[in-house]
Amino acid sequence: MVTSQKYALITGASSGIGFELAKLFAKDEYNLIIVGRDAQTLAQTAEKLKTDTIDVIPIVRDLFNRDEVFSLYEEITSRSMQVDVLVNNAGQGVYGEFIDTDINRELNIIDLNVSALTILTKCFLKDMTQRNSGKILNLASIASKVPGPWQAVYHATKAYVLSFTEAVREEVSGFEITVTALMPGVTDTDFFNKADMLESKAVQDKSAMADPADVALDGYNALMADKNKVISGFKNKVQMAMSAVLPDSTNAHLLNEQQKPVGEE
Repeated sequence: MVTSQKYALITGASSGIGFELAKLFAKDEYNLIIVGRDAQTLAQTAEKLKTDTIDVIPIVRDLFNRDEVFSLYEEITSRSMQVDVLVNNAGQGVYGEFIDTDINRELNIIDLNVSALTILTKCFLKDMTQRNSGKILNLASIASKVPGPWQAVYHATKAYVLSFTEAVREEVSGFEITVTALMPGVTDTDFFNKADMLESKAVQDKSAMADPADVALDGYNALMADKNKVISGFKNKVQMAMSAVLPDSTNAHLLNEQQKPVGEE
């Protein structure tokens, strides 16, 4: 019997960090609204996440399409589901030098990483301010802090996410609303496969990749503790501290060397 009255909306919940976050919210007795493009995958994920006391509602939407992002909000409100927590987790990248990559694919990535996140935050934040309660977790990245050769567009979108999240957090500081940015580093998810990045030097050592469950727990705890942002993992904290004292040009050069394809000098 479903007893929970709380709802968490999570994009990109079918795998990786999003799936691990969904498990944490389910454990904390949140009903889940999970969103994705593939109905079968969403249905399978919903079955994995369901418990006796919570409901899991899969909603099929293509978040690369702005109209479908707006219609997601409209469907949720029409079904009288109050979103207490919004998790903007869905995001993609593409690997390669900017002059060689597909501009249409990059524009789609900007629509997913930036536009969809912005639309959902705008829509649900308005509701949260009206009732003076709510939480928003946005997936930024340590990529938000440094220029990213071989992933120029992805790094730029994550810089937007971090800046946007911190600005909105300040604007709603007078409300009982938490807005938090989660900043993982290289994590063992399907991101690199989708980004055609498996030949990059940066992802050759899988043992150095973070466990998505650990990253999710860092983000979940930061959100519940009302923190503005969290860098997940000690190694990433050290890397960010070092990059903060170096010129952007130096950071860009170092990352260029780290992200080149294997065998390229």
